[in-house]
Amino acid sequence: MSDPAGKRPLIVWIVSDGKPGHVNQSLGLAEALARATATEIHTLPALPAWRAWLALLLKRFAGNTLPKPDLILGAGHATHVTLLAARRAHGGRSVVLMKPTLPRRCFDLCILPRHDGVAADAHTLATEGALNRIRPAAGRDSSQGLLLIGGASKHFEWDSDAVQLQIKSILARTPDTQWTLTTSRRTPADFLALLPQYPNLSIVPHTATSRDWLPAQFARCGTVWVTPDSASMVFEALSAGADVGVFDLPVNPKSRVARAIAQLADAQRVTRFANWCAHGTLQPNRHPLAEADRCADWILKWLRAH
Repeated sequence: MSDPAGKRPLIVWIVSDGKPGHVNQSLGLAEALARATATEIHTLPALPAWRAWLALLLKRFAGNTLPKPDLILGAGHATHVTLLAARRAHGGRSVVLMKPTLPRRCFDLCILPRHDGVAADAHTLATEGALNRIRPAAGRDSSQGLLLIGGASKHFEWDSDAVQLQIKSILARTPDTQWTLTTSRRTPADFLALLPQYPNLSIVPHTATSRDWLPAQFARCGTVWVTPDSASMVFEALSAGADVGVFDLPVNPKSRVARAIAQLADAQRVTRFANWCAHGTLQPNRHPLAEADRCADWILKWLRAH
C-alpha cells in the first residue's frame, strides 16, 4: 500500500472489458479511493480468454511500463482471469466487483451487490446495488424531474401500455414540474411514437445522449422516476440524492433484482407508483447512498491490517 506519510500514491489498475456499466463500477470505486487517499489510476484492457489463461500460467503480463499495482480492480466475467494474471505477474491485491464465475477465494477481496445473495465475511462486502460514479449534488432543482425508461428484461414483464399510463398520470398531476424523459437500448422502438406531447415534457432518446448526459441530469433533477428493470439507474438516482419513484411492472418472482427493488420500497428508500397514487408524495431521500465511498474505506482499512 502507499506510504503512510503520503509520499507515494496508491496505485490502482482497472481491468476493463469495455462494457460501460462494468467500467462505471470500477471507476466509481477507484475515484472513491482517490477521494480518500492519493491515488494513481491506470486502465488496462481485459485479454481474450485464451491469452489471459496463458498469461496466468506463464506469469507474464504486459504492464512493465506502469508502476506496480497496490490494487487491481475488475467488474465483469471477462475481466477475471486477466485480473488474476496481472496479480501473479506484478503483485498487488485483487478486487472483484459483482459475483465472479471463478471461486471467490481466487480473489483477495470481493464486493458484491446484496441481491447476489452472498453472505459478507472478512473478504466480502455486500453493497446496495452495483457501484457507480454518481455523487450527491447540492444544486438540484425540485422543479426538474427525470423519467428513465428501460424495456424488456428477465426481471420484470415489460408492458408499454402500463408504463405509458403511469407517465401520463405523473405528468398530469405535476404540471409545475418540467420533466425530461430518456429511453434505453431495451426500450421498444415504438414507445416514443405512442407517447402524446405534453407541455411539461421534453424527450431525449438514448441515441441523442452522451456519456456525460445522464450524470448531468442526476446533478440537477430533484425527482427521478425509473422503470424497475433499470435497477442500476435506481441506485444511481439514490446516490445522486434525488427522491426516487419506481414504475409498477409485473414481477418475475424468482428475480433477485426484483427482490432488491422490493427491499428498497419496504425500507422507504423508493416509492412505488401505486403508493405515490395513494399519497401523492415520494419518500424523501434524506440519506443518499454512498456505496463507493463505503467500499473505499473498507478496502483501505483492510490494506492497513494486511
